[in-house]
Amino acid sequence: MALPALKAEHRTTRKIIEAIPEDQSNYRPDAISKTALELAWHIASAEMFFLEAVAAGEFDLTRSRRRPDSVRTPADISAWYAEAFQAGFERLTNLSTDQLLKTMDFRGAFQLPAVMYLQFALNHAIHHRGQLSVYLRPMGAKVPTIYGESHADAEARKASSV
Repeated sequence: MALPALKAEHRTTRKIIEAIPEDQSNYRPDAISKTALELAWHIASAEMFFLEAVAAGEFDLTRSRRRPDSVRTPADISAWYAEAFQAGFERLTNLSTDQLLKTMDFRGAFQLPAVMYLQFALNHAIHHRGQLSVYLRPMGAKVPTIYGESHADAEARKASSV
């Protein structure tokens, strides 16, 4: 049940990341906030962290989630995210019921069946994607459609039908 939702939310998250204007990727609404680029990386890398953990059957907290030096722009993050997601998604589709039901410990705070961490991944990505979507207008970007037609997409549709 989680796989179609993961795929759909992944597409939406990529649209939000790709909407970040490259020249505004250091925008942050407050000094304590992550920049748009940092937040985009956090969303993409954390989602992959959860997908990889579920596929492996355990969390590897020693692995670095640092952004590679080659990933410098929103387009770079989107490309990295697309590639990593495809590989991670493929691994998930091959898991057995026993693997999905295996209890996994997450930092001593949660001991849940592996499949439940896919919902964690979705909730986390959706939460931070909402934050990132709020950055877009102050950066001068258009907010793409998320769950319903966005104002920008509605205006583009109206303009194209004239």
